[in-house]
Amino acid sequence: MRRYLTEDQLKSNLRLGRSVEQWLGSAEEDDYMILKWLRIDKERDESFSVTYFESFDEGSEELLDIYEFSLVDPDEPFGVINTFSSIADALEFAMVTYNASNDKYVSSGMIQEEYRDYINR
Repeated sequence: MRRYLTEDQLKSNLRLGRSVEQWLGSAEEDDYMILKWLRIDKERDESFSVTYFESFDEGSEELLDIYEFSLVDPDEPFGVINTFSSIADALEFAMVTYNASNDKYVSSGMIQEEYRDYINR
């Protein structure tokens, strides 16, 4: 089974209002790891939001629910959100700002599989 969405699937999911996500990696700080990922959603007003998350790595093979991990910045409890009028603009922003790749998006909820791969490497 193919995990990553093709570019057509990516754009189709977003047009239909299905969120997509991308694992962006991790960063080691003094004595902890920070996990990075983003989500793109279609909003009620037909705009598209790019939400960037940084959380503490609080997981394990038994705890893969990255959504439950504590976010690094308490002033951004819902992540850092930027909104765009088109899918193309949202994808371009994600690519330029967060080094996202259009061939590494997964369907919403699949980010746990990306995290599992990360902890098992």
